[in-house]
Amino acid sequence: MLLTIDIGNTSSTFGVFDGDNLIKKFSLSSDKKRSVDEYGTLIRSILKQNGIDKTKLTACIMASVVPTLTDTIIEAVKNYLKLDVLRVTTKINTGINYGLDNPKELGADRIANAKAAVKIAPNKNCIVVDFGTATNFDVISKDKTFLGGAIAPGINISALALSTYTSLLPKIRVEEPPQTIGKNTVDAILSGIIIGHAKMIDGMIENIEKELGEKAVIIATGGYNDIVKHSMKRKFDFIEPDLTLNGLASIYKSTEY
Repeated sequence: MLLTIDIGNTSSTFGVFDGDNLIKKFSLSSDKKRSVDEYGTLIRSILKQNGIDKTKLTACIMASVVPTLTDTIIEAVKNYLKLDVLRVTTKINTGINYGLDNPKELGADRIANAKAAVKIAPNKNCIVVDFGTATNFDVISKDKTFLGGAIAPGINISALALSTYTSLLPKIRVEEPPQTIGKNTVDAILSGIIIGHAKMIDGMIENIEKELGEKAVIIATGGYNDIVKHSMKRKFDFIEPDLTLNGLASIYKSTEY
């Protein structure tokens, strides 16, 4: 069995694959204060609670965008699960090419997303919209080249910024607004954040396709797509909650690296 780890700014997601099947998944907060031993004990305990025999895990692959956590979790996996960890970087030949000014800047999660996208829609231009701490747009051409993309503030960051940097606007629970014209402060904030975000995504997809010169397959992943998609004009072709984990598994199983 393969252990996949996606370390993000807000949370870290762990997936266990048996062959091509994702059989277990769990998340932990990306807490930089936890020690190697704390992470190791926690990961081992959660695996056991989920019926995963750690001795059946044969390999581990990781994507991390949090450098201060990378080595901590690698050591935790080595010490407590006795696994070496393959880190995803642009140095690994994943079968994805890079049409970027500086490929080293590309986040490992976006590489995994690209790998998963070309498996979902081979020989097609793809746009991955990843709803995380940031909302990322990853653009992959039909010849498997990561062309670039865009990074926008995520929904949670936008909501937090409004409550942090204004005196009168409250913290809110993110949910779908009842309509565009908010009749109260909370609904007005939700309209601006959710419907505004949806229209931003519509506009970005339109502009990206204009630059590509043709339509693309639109793939969504991340937690807020269900709230945002109802306010979008363009519909997602695929919604893949486990896109990054699937991409990691695909990279590991590939004979190309």
